[in-house]
Parts: sequence; structure tokens; C-alpha cells
Amino acid sequence: MSAWRLTLAVAWVLAALPPSGAAAAAPRDRAGQSIYLRGVLGSGAPLEGTREAGGVATRGRDAACVNCHQHSGLGSEEGLLSFPPITGEYLFHARASHAGRQVPVLPYVQSLRDNRPPYTDATLARAIREGVDPQGRPLSSLMPRFALGDDDMAALIDYLKKLGPPEVPGVTDTLLHFATIVTPDADPVKRGGMLDVLEHFVAEKNSFPFKPSPRMWTSVRTQYSKSMYMANRHWRLHVWELTGPVSGWRAQLERHLAAEPVYAVLSGLAGSDWAPVHEFCEQHAIPCLFPNVEVPVVAERDFYPMYFSKGVLLEAQLIARALLGPDHPPVVRSVEQVYRAGDSGERAAAALAAQLEGHGVRVHSTVVAAGARGAGVTAALRTVARRNHSRGEALVLWLRPADIAALGDVPVGAEAVYLSGLMGGLEDSPLPAAWRARTMMTYPFDLPDRRGVRLEYALGWFSFRHIPLVAKQVQTDTYLACSLLADVLNRMADNFARPYLVEQLQDLLEHRLITGYYPRLSLASKQRFASKGGYIVHFNDPGGTALVAEGDWIVP
Repeated sequence: MSAWRLTLAVAWVLAALPPSGAAAAAPRDRAGQSIYLRGVLGSGAPLEGTREAGGVATRGRDAACVNCHQHSGLGSEEGLLSFPPITGEYLFHARASHAGRQVPVLPYVQSLRDNRPPYTDATLARAIREGVDPQGRPLSSLMPRFALGDDDMAALIDYLKKLGPPEVPGVTDTLLHFATIVTPDADPVKRGGMLDVLEHFVAEKNSFPFKPSPRMWTSVRTQYSKSMYMANRHWRLHVWELTGPVSGWRAQLERHLAAEPVYAVLSGLAGSDWAPVHEFCEQHAIPCLFPNVEVPVVAERDFYPMYFSKGVLLEAQLIARALLGPDHPPVVRSVEQVYRAGDSGERAAAALAAQLEGHGVRVHSTVVAAGARGAGVTAALRTVARRNHSRGEALVLWLRPADIAALGDVPVGAEAVYLSGLMGGLEDSPLPAAWRARTMMTYPFDLPDRRGVRLEYALGWFSFRHIPLVAKQVQTDTYLACSLLADVLNRMADNFARPYLVEQLQDLLEHRLITGYYPRLSLASKQRFASKGGYIVHFNDPGGTALVAEGDWIVP
């Protein structure tokens, strides 16, 4: 662990320790946030509420306001249920004269209820405790009634007033600023392909002669205006190229952000480490939308980073599922792994070893030194073969195409071989014919013969714009990220709150039909990975690219 990470970890631990003696109450500025997000009062006791319908009690995290009103405070809609926005801007809204009436002028959200006068601190406290609006009308029976004390009530109301800042970095009346981030160990071919797609998409977005958008009058909107209203902003893309060792990335990101404030991070590309970028985006509350990374950060309680899948970590789960069996009686007693030092396979191998060893399977890893692809792999596999005199053991390869091609005539030396499809080139993997009969490959995408329709639009878009197809999966994922962002911005109208962007994307994904390489995408609250499964496949013949699935789609 680097010195700065160790220092930060120690600081977090110390900050989390309670003071000596009795537990101290949380400061008022944190108590409101704790009630809203975690369902914990300033004293540390759980929040408790009772729903009018049936007198159902709710407690702690289940009672937290965020569950219905979202991280942004801008509410949500689920089927016929509607949960209104409760940020200060909406609760205490000012009113203006429009068409002879006094109406609120607010950024549009689908669940807005504007048929009431503004709240005051007193009427809002009554609403929370008794379930009535400023006019004394009953609120929804789904809204719990909370017997909050005066201090906790004041803290919660203060938090709601501060929720949802009116100014969002990277947003002007005419522009939305986005960054894409490339780490120094990213594949240069994939980098070129990704940037080609991003630059063409942004240029096409900006080719329309947009005029600045007037603010939407929420009280006089019609169904027609809701469906046709669009956020007329041009896009500006900033490419943040990181350099040098990982220890210096955070400082570079801070400098980039200071010089070029952005609304969100769009796509991006990394080699084996994305953690500093993930942590940077989460701490600065910047949405980080679907980067092309093989080793994402698994931190389900984080909010702002979103990924298409867990990458090689998902592949490790798929292999563990195959080796342990559906009911976890281990299929093998020991497993050999081979990976290159410093590559994505190192993290995947560690994840797989942890899962297997937890069920009594011995795992041994052979590390090939970092360097020229193909070099050292043959010697590593001969070492593995000498160590295992009898067959029956499984071999897992976390290798790139150049290393796989170098396998050549090396004896397989194992009854079953598992290969990372994501690292090894998927169906285009140069796996030698002698290895194909015993090798199964992880495949964290839909099968090639099932995804054609979902890829046709993107591939046609590339062809029409003369974009060379140099990294098909990365380029398709990048296009998918761009189109998802464009669609969700149209849904958001003129409300650019960053948490609202994340929440609207979660809702949009559930109904998305064009999903590229993935059979289905979905993101519920506290989920960061939109595609959650994959296949174990094998090659159908010694020399082609046709694949056969070993079974159904697996969600580990």
C-alpha cells in the first residue's frame, strides 16, 4: 500500500472511532444527512416511523428518506407510485406571476406536485410528524409519520434546504462539459478506437443549431410539452490523459478538474487500475459513466461511478461457480493459475483464489514477469506441468492474445482449462487447436449469434461515419454509454442535478432495448454493475470462432 493510501486509511479509521465514554451526538450539519441517507438520528439511535396504512412500522436504514425520495431528493416514480421532490428548492419554492397566476418556476421533475403553497419550517415539521401538507390535506399513506425531536427535526430540515445546489459545475446556459479519462497503461489501440467514437458522437451532437433553452414552467406544462421538451446544450469533451505512476494520478485529476470543471466523466479507458479515478469521482460527486475497465472497483455503497460489468472480477466468479459446482461441492482439489505481473489477471487471480480457498480448494499461482507478450509463458506452463504429475487439476489462464498464441505445442497438462475471454480476445482468441478440446472460456456478454440486432445500429453508425473498427467491444460500449447519456439528458429537461442524472440513468436502463453486447442492463439502488452475469463457453471446432455455451446465462 502506498504511503498516501495508508495515511488516508488511518485517517478514516480514526474518524470512525467513537469518542471515549458515552457516545456523543452527531453535529447538526451531519445529523440531518445521517437521518436522510442512513436512517440514524443525531444520538446514534435508529430512525423510527409508522405508516398510516395498517400501522406498519419502519426502522433504521429501511426508514431513511433516501429510499423513496432518492439521493438527489428529487423523488421518483415506480409504476403508479409517485414520490415528490423534497429539496429546499421544491419545498420552500418562490412563486412568480405567469399568465395572471402566481405559480412556482422550478426545474422539471416527473414527480413534481405543484398544487400547494410553499412550506415553512413549522408546516414541514408538521408534515413529517403528522402527515399533512401546508393546507392540512393528508399526505400519501405510504409516507411514514416520524416522531422526531426538535433537534433532529431542525437538522433534517436544514439538510433538505441545502440539498440540491442550484449551480452545477460543468453546466452553462449553452454547454455541458464532460471529461473522458485515460490511464497511462491503457491499450493504445483501444484508446484510439474509444476517442474516435467519442469525438464523432460529440461533433454530431453539436452539429444542430441549438438555441439556449428557456427554463421550463412546471405549473403550466402539458403532456405534449413534457414529451417534446429537450435540454438544448452543446457538449464539450475534455480528454484527461494521466501520466506516470498511480501515486501521482490523484493530483493530476485535481488539476484537471480545477482547470476544466466538468459535469460528468463519460466512458474512459484503463489498464489494470481504475481505483484512483473511481475514488476521485465519488469524493467529488461527479457521475462516472461506464468506463472501459477490466478491473472496476467493487464498492456497492458508492453512488456516482457506474459500470457495465465487473469485468475480470465477474469472470473469476464464473470460474469459481464452475469449479465449486452449483451446491459448492468442489469439482477439483487444486487449481493452477497463470498470469502476468501487473496485468488485470493479477487481481482476477487473487479474487478467484479467495473464493476457492474458502471452500477448501488449494490454489497455486505462477506469475509471468511483466514484459514482451509471449515471452516467458511457455516456461511458466512447463513449470506447472512438472509440478502436477497427474491430470485432474484445473488450469486457469489470465493471459492476453499474444501470450495465448505462444502456447503452441506446450502440453495442456490439465483435464480442464479455463481462459479469461475478456483478456484473451473473446471469440477471436488465438487459442491453439491442441488446447481447444479442453479449454472453456468465460464470456461476460451475450453470445455472438444472439446479439446481432442489438449491435446493428452501432456498427452501422460506425460504418456511415467511416470509423475504423479496431476494438469492437470497447467501441460499442463507448457508443452505448454516449447514447444512454444523450437519452437521459433529454428526460431530465432542464434539471441537471448530478445525483438526478445517476438516478434517471438507473431508471432508463431498466427499459433499454438496444443494449449492445449485453442481453440486459439494469441498475437498482445500491447497484453499480448493469450487467451481472455471463456464460462459460467452448470453441465449436479446432480453428473457427463459433462458440457453444456450456449452459445457461449464469449470475454468480
